[in-house]
Amino acid sequence: MSHGHEIHIHQENYKFTGTAKTISLALLVIGIVLTVVGIFSIPKNQVSHHEPAVAESAAHGNHDAVTAEHSDFNIHGVDIAHSDEAVYPVKAEHPKPWYTRVYISLLINGYFLLLIGICALFFFALQYIANAGWSAAILRIPQAISTIFPVGAIIVLLVFMLDGTNIYHWLHYEHQHLGPNDAGFDKILDNKSWFLNSKMAYGFLIGIPIVWFFFGKKLRGLSYKEDQEGGLTFFNKSIRYGAAFTLFFGFSLSILSWVVTMSVDAHWYSTIFSIYNFATGWVSVLSIMALIVLYLRKNGYLGIVTDEHVHDLGKFMFAFSIFWTYLWLSQFLLIWYANIPEESIYYYKRWEMPFKINWFVNLILNFLVPFLVLMTRNNKRNPKVLTFVAICILAGHWNDLYLMFVPGALDHQGGIGMLEIGMTLAFVGLFIFWVLTALSKKGLIPVNHPYIQESAHHDVGI
Repeated sequence: MSHGHEIHIHQENYKFTGTAKTISLALLVIGIVLTVVGIFSIPKNQVSHHEPAVAESAAHGNHDAVTAEHSDFNIHGVDIAHSDEAVYPVKAEHPKPWYTRVYISLLINGYFLLLIGICALFFFALQYIANAGWSAAILRIPQAISTIFPVGAIIVLLVFMLDGTNIYHWLHYEHQHLGPNDAGFDKILDNKSWFLNSKMAYGFLIGIPIVWFFFGKKLRGLSYKEDQEGGLTFFNKSIRYGAAFTLFFGFSLSILSWVVTMSVDAHWYSTIFSIYNFATGWVSVLSIMALIVLYLRKNGYLGIVTDEHVHDLGKFMFAFSIFWTYLWLSQFLLIWYANIPEESIYYYKRWEMPFKINWFVNLILNFLVPFLVLMTRNNKRNPKVLTFVAICILAGHWNDLYLMFVPGALDHQGGIGMLEIGMTLAFVGLFIFWVLTALSKKGLIPVNHPYIQESAHHDVGI
């Protein structure tokens, strides 16, 4: 709905100083201190949740010893004392050193940065493909957020290199070089070895982010040239490059989610896991965009951004929280109803303490809070309410990633303590500093975007 007159568009330049910079650096320092304290507080003699003798037997593939001394369940969680299902002669877990917990915490936060950054780039590309007008005034925000995904990609790669064999059971198994007649041979992992192998993993972990990086650099470059020269040349090029990126993004994010997250539980798989990962990153980046828009408006920037834009971001947060819940519930209900052992073990682990608490926190923060609070129009336009919901969503989806990684990689060695809290605070500080610095390097308003006037006149009409 147009207001019937042209709004004067002028450039704004954000200066990253004062309170925001102080808070980001304080979070970074406090987070590092808590992380160091947390590392020193981890019991260094803790190798596994099994007793030492049993852990040693499991490490050497002695399934009979493990079964006799520790558990009546095979790797799928099947009660082998009361079931005639074939038992694979290898445990799903192997003994883990104390430092794996540190690497897992790095992996959770690094992968979260990766998801947020690349979903921000997808948001930016999507606006060009869709010829969206409403979002033109806020495009610099996802542009700035997208610059951080290489940091997440590097962290994920380093964790895989430095402690991958302890986090990923299939990588540990690959290094054993077992044949069909060897003790400890795992038929499931052997059948998946065409995909789950270190060469493929390194190829994906290095190659995919590199392609993403060049797409991001190109799309941002075209947008800045559009600011300088105007016209439709760079806009049309952005549509073409955005379409190419979106096609690649759909396949590549799926592959990366299989390698990084789903393969932590190597005997399990879900056909909707990749879109579930996307939903986590997508609703998170929408929440971050809302927080940055509110912050900039409060400090006198983004003069052409109105409550209508904020309302739209609130609607997106509301809608995609429901979308995430649909995927989360669909995956859970199908597995629960079918009750197939090799599928249900995924939730069996996550329904044990201490992870059962996290499971319900997921439901509360990622669905109930945004659904109930953002249901009304006024709450979607209220800065304080929207800020509260956005923070809940981000905390909830960090918890969601925690549930993806920790139960499968660490089992009962997991837990949220000073290490996890400190490292997450450090990453929050790094994220704020990085993104706001990126915002300060270019003008906040894409003044020559073809739809900037439409965005300035944006009205949701209700």
